[in-house]
Amino acid sequence: MHIPDNYLSPSTCAVVAAATVPVWTYSIRRIKAEIPKEKMTFLGVGAAFSFVAMMFNIPMPGGTTGHAVGGTLIALLLGPEAACIAVTIALLIQALLFGDGGILAFGANCFNMAFILPYVGYYAYKMIARILHADRLGAASRGKLVAAGIGSYLGINAAALAAAIEFGIQPALFHNVAGVPLYCPYGLSISIPAMMLGHLTIFGAAEVIFTVALYAFISKTSPGMLRDAAPADTAKKNSFPVFILLAILIAATPLGLIASGTAWGEWEISEIPTMTESFSWASLFPDYSMNGLPDFVAYILSAIIGVLLSIIIFRFISAKMKRTTKF
Repeated sequence: MHIPDNYLSPSTCAVVAAATVPVWTYSIRRIKAEIPKEKMTFLGVGAAFSFVAMMFNIPMPGGTTGHAVGGTLIALLLGPEAACIAVTIALLIQALLFGDGGILAFGANCFNMAFILPYVGYYAYKMIARILHADRLGAASRGKLVAAGIGSYLGINAAALAAAIEFGIQPALFHNVAGVPLYCPYGLSISIPAMMLGHLTIFGAAEVIFTVALYAFISKTSPGMLRDAAPADTAKKNSFPVFILLAILIAATPLGLIASGTAWGEWEISEIPTMTESFSWASLFPDYSMNGLPDFVAYILSAIIGVLLSIIIFRFISAKMKRTTKF
């Protein structure tokens, strides 16, 4: 779902990025008003979980791949506003350092994965939890886990549909005098089925499993991290089990190398003869590779770099915050 550069027109990128700016602004204001200084590091942990989740590429028949994002999980833990900013930071690190997602397309990727996904996932969860009478404060009940699974499934599929539409409108809007598409050559009749097939099945299931499993684990081992923690649980902020889990996931990231294919819409420009490269970004570690190192070692080191940067960025933000910030 990481849209590369040159697949969307510059004007499309500009419009979608402009639509994302108010969301970033609103999310930052809510974070400043509601999340205390000492809890900002948890946003870094959320960004780290999202970064690692997106490294576990899952193969699908036909050669394409996909992955979970974890946006709904972060929204359940800290709120959709926090999820928006956390996933944005994860996507920024991926684009700048690893070439995963375009620089010009950064706003579009954030619109899909940092805005649509967590907000749809969170509010779907809230609605379903209310229907199931599972919206009381406290640890994750069975009803909350069901709501979390459905919310995460709807969130990632809403994001995939948005990406499919962004791809699919390109050939109709941007082509030369001969009718040859200048950017993504596949219209809506191809982009929507191609994108949604994987997300309605395998990739959606991966998002559900990742969200429900981690939400259940964190609510049990560190209930104080939950946004809707019961008053008796607010002091239970033991984050040690969470960091142990994060370390295990980092060590397991080479499993993402098993999927040798490329996600739909993330091909190299050279693979589509009608397209030309008008913009390129020389990332330090393209495709999570490092010169002279085996792929699995480079993958683990990339995960470590991404996780550390995610946490450091939010610790830096925390250091600049005033202690008077309230929930």
